[in-house]
Amino acid sequence: MPDALLLTLLAAAVAIGWWLGRRERQSLRHPARPTSLSRDYFVGLNYLLNEQPDRAIEAFVSALEVNSETIDTHITLGNLFRARGEADRAVKIHQNLLARPTLTSAQSDQVQLELSRDFLHLGLLDRAERLLKQVIHETHHDPTRLAAKRLLVDLFDREGEWQAAFEVAYPALVRQHEDIRRAAAHWLCELAQQERHSASPGLARKHLRKALSIDKQCVRATLQLAELEQDTGHYREAIRLLMRIPDQDRDFVPTLLTPLQHAYEMLDDEAGLADCLQQLLDREPFTSLIIRLAEVRRKREGLTAAIDLVTEQLDREPNLGALDYLLDLYQHQQLEQGEPDTRIRLLKQHTHTLLAARPRHRCRRCGFSGEPLHWQCPRCRSWGTTRPITGIEGE
Repeated sequence: MPDALLLTLLAAAVAIGWWLGRRERQSLRHPARPTSLSRDYFVGLNYLLNEQPDRAIEAFVSALEVNSETIDTHITLGNLFRARGEADRAVKIHQNLLARPTLTSAQSDQVQLELSRDFLHLGLLDRAERLLKQVIHETHHDPTRLAAKRLLVDLFDREGEWQAAFEVAYPALVRQHEDIRRAAAHWLCELAQQERHSASPGLARKHLRKALSIDKQCVRATLQLAELEQDTGHYREAIRLLMRIPDQDRDFVPTLLTPLQHAYEMLDDEAGLADCLQQLLDREPFTSLIIRLAEVRRKREGLTAAIDLVTEQLDREPNLGALDYLLDLYQHQQLEQGEPDTRIRLLKQHTHTLLAARPRHRCRRCGFSGEPLHWQCPRCRSWGTTRPITGIEGE
C-alpha cells in the first residue's frame, strides 16, 4: 500500500477517533444517546492495521454520521476514493454532503470544489464546468474562488478553449502563478495561429504582442511574429525578431536557424547569413549551427574550408552530430580525390545510427522526449517546458 494512502487513512482514523471520543463523553452526560458507532471505528482500525484499506474505508464511512464536526473527515475520505481511481464513489460521498442543510457556506464551497475534481477525473467536463462557474460567482471566499478558477482554467485548457481559459486566468492567476503566466502566453499564440490561418494578420500580431507583454521569454511568440513578417516580405524585420531569441532562451537557437536562413535566402544575402551564423556560433557552439555555417562556407569557399571549421569546433568541444557531419565531408573529399576509404564509411554508419536513435526534444518537467517540438508536452500537458536537446549527443 502506498505511503501516502497509509498516512491519509491514519489521519482519517485519528479524526474519527477524536470525534467518537467526544461523542462518547457526550453520551455519558446524556445516556439516552446510543454509542454503538464505536464498534465500526475499531473494526476499521483492525482492517487498517491488517493492510486492508478498502474494507477500512468502508468501516470508517459507516462509523461517521454527517454533521458539522465530521464534514472535513468525509471530504478526506471522498478525496481518498478519488486518489485511488474510484471517483464514482467519491462523487457519492461529496453529493451526500451537499444534500445536508447543516453545511456552512465555506464548507459547501469546499465540497463543490471536490465534487468538481471528481467530475474532472471522470471526464464529465460539462458538469464540472457548470459547478465551477457556480462556485466562482457565488463564493465570498477569495482562496476558494482562485482554486475554482484554476480548475476551470485547466478544464478549458484540456478542451482547447484558449480564449475562455485566458479570460478566466487573466489577470489574477496570470500574475500569481508562473505556470499560468507561461500557459497564457501560449494560449495567445494558439489564437494568433488561428487568426493567421484566417487571414487576419492584424489580430494575430495583437495576440502575439499581448503574449510577449505577459511572458517576455516566450520564444514561440517571437517565432510567430517573425513568420508574419516573412509572410508579408519584411525579411529584415523577421531577421531582427529572430535574433532576439538567443536572449529569450539560448536553447532555442537551433529552432530559429531554418527561418533565419530562409529570410537571408529571400534577400539573396549569403554573406549576411554567414556573418549572422558566425555571431551566433561565437556565443553558443550548437551542432546545427556548426553544420549550417559549414555548409555556407563549403558553398562559398570550398570543401576544405568547411572541414577546417568543423575540425576547429570539435577541438574545442566534442560533439557527435558535428563528428557525423565531418565524416560526411571526408567522404565527399575522398570521392573528389578518387580515393574512397571504407573505414570512413563504416564510422559514418555507426555515428548515423547513434544519432538516429536520439530524440531531438525533451520536456524538462516530466522527461517526455521525441522528434518534434511540442509547445505543450503530450504527457504532462505543461506549456513551454519542452526544449531542444543540446550537448555532446544533442540536436
